[in-house]
Amino acid sequence: MGESGTHVAVVGAAGVFGQALVPALQARGHKVTAVTRATYAEARAAEYDVVVNTAMPSKRFWARQHPQLDYVETVTKTADLLYGWRFKRFVHISTLSVRTERDSVYGRHKAAAEVLCERPDTLTVRLTALYSERMTKGAIMDIISGGPVFVDGNSRYAFTPVSFAADWVASNLGRAGVVEVGARDTVTLRDIATALGRQVQFSGPVEDQTVQNADQSWPSARAVIDFAMQLARKHLS
Repeated sequence: MGESGTHVAVVGAAGVFGQALVPALQARGHKVTAVTRATYAEARAAEYDVVVNTAMPSKRFWARQHPQLDYVETVTKTADLLYGWRFKRFVHISTLSVRTERDSVYGRHKAAAEVLCERPDTLTVRLTALYSERMTKGAIMDIISGGPVFVDGNSRYAFTPVSFAADWVASNLGRAGVVEVGARDTVTLRDIATALGRQVQFSGPVEDQTVQNADQSWPSARAVIDFAMQLARKHLS
């Protein structure tokens, strides 16, 4: 599986990653059904070559404040996709936090969802921190606005364009197992703040979201600095 012409359902198509993945798949000749909350029940009745789950919530602080709701949105809904939908292959979009935040509600729930996906017909993609023009939240936006940021400034992230991650997934539908996808290196939050000339109050743990076994042809995380500068100029205009 993975050749052009397959029928792919993208669940969570209204999200930032889903919106990037749909055109990436279409560019490769796939038939795409974009599934949102409004069309979920109708789409559930069909059969697909591939179902891609991009619908898990990405709000870490919201997960901590609403653990039961986060469990439903993360684990219960992944189970419904795996056991309630008909497909030949399943692609589960997860997060590096499964490995780096094992002691958090967010990380534990994402890990539990991955356990459900331990099947020979499934590819689990752990994405690092993503950025795009559609971004409205996250550490970069907090730095642009002057903070505060609730992690240590020495935290390292493999910031990656959403478009790159979407293209990678669209090109690897036939793979299986667990793969981490992001930048080939990392950049600290303090480096970004310094480059933008922002005085930011950092507080919290030091995080290290270095991608394991990263391909050296992948983007550099430092490209996020130029992106953040352009975004900051837009906010000031």
